[in-house]
Amino acid sequence: MLFRQLFEKNSSTYTYLIADKLSKQAVLIDPVIDETDGYIRLLNELGLTLKVAMDTHTHADHITALGKLRELTGCETYMGQQANSSCANDSFNDGSKIVVGKITLTALHTPGHTDDSYSFLLEHDGQKYLFTGDTLLIRGTGRTDFQNGSATDQYRSLFDKLLKFPEDTWVYPAHDYKGWMVSTIGEERENNPRLQVKDVIEYKNIMDNLNLPNPKMMDVAVPANRACGNLV
Repeated sequence: MLFRQLFEKNSSTYTYLIADKLSKQAVLIDPVIDETDGYIRLLNELGLTLKVAMDTHTHADHITALGKLRELTGCETYMGQQANSSCANDSFNDGSKIVVGKITLTALHTPGHTDDSYSFLLEHDGQKYLFTGDTLLIRGTGRTDFQNGSATDQYRSLFDKLLKFPEDTWVYPAHDYKGWMVSTIGEERENNPRLQVKDVIEYKNIMDNLNLPNPKMMDVAVPANRACGNLV
């Protein structure tokens, strides 16, 4: 397996390139349109064919590169069924398998940040990797106050699904604003302040009182991302 974690500084977004070394097929998770040229260059340098580009959810802080990558590479574009994106080639549901060469990613519906939020599980050589989007961040969790977000749903996504994975499961989020790149389920269980709650009521109270400003690009990014990054 070939794995790269890529960073877009304006929105502090992590994009993940995962490829099967044998077939040279690759998938990009959460690509940002401003970084498209860099993705194409890296794919070419590594001799990879982009088979799939997909988003963990409909982002509000940047514009996706799904449509641009499809235009340039002929890849397929996927989003969660709840995104209701008519532009994507296909959608995934809870438990859907995304196959790229000999690599298989399992989609896990983890709503709360948005109603179309998904995480992806990859198992390779006995190690589990979770790409958690904005559901589980390093020492934090994604806000739940717009795009049909729900603190109650997010609590269940965290405590009934993601935190059930083994402690040594790697956690790769869609964003980090401190420069932290990776964590584990065990590390987050022990040290993530949002997870040190006794029940869903306490968690909801925390999330309902964050009083955060809306993302600067929200009014542009959300409709554009429902159209795979098409600004027209």
